[in-house]
Amino acid sequence: MEAKAIGKYIRISPRKVRQVIDLIKGKKVREATNILKYTPKKAAYLLAKVLKSASFNAANKRKEVDVNNMRIKLCYADGGPMIKRIQPRAMGRANRILKRTSHITVVLED
Repeated sequence: MEAKAIGKYIRISPRKVRQVIDLIKGKKVREATNILKYTPKKAAYLLAKVLKSASFNAANKRKEVDVNNMRIKLCYADGGPMIKRIQPRAMGRANRILKRTSHITVVLED
C-alpha cells in the first residue's frame, strides 16, 4: 500500500530542500522523523510537515497499518512558480530578484 502527500507553493528553493531529502531517502518513517528533528535547516522542518501528512494519510487509508514501519519510497522537490521582485541599482538600473518556491512530494510504502 502506498500513501502520498504533496506540499505545494512552499517558500524555499528546491535546491535547499533536496539537500535534506538526500538524508532521509529510503529510510523508515520513525528514523526519518528523528533525522529531520535534529537537522538544523528550515527545509527539515518543512519536510517533516509533509512526511507527517503522508503518514497520517497512510493511517487514514488503512487502520491496521503500522506507520512507523513504512519506508519512504519516493521523496522529491520540484520547482514551483517564482515570485519576481525588483531591486533598484545605481544609475537608474534594476536587478531582478527571483523568490523561488517548491512543491515537495513524499510517497510511503509498506
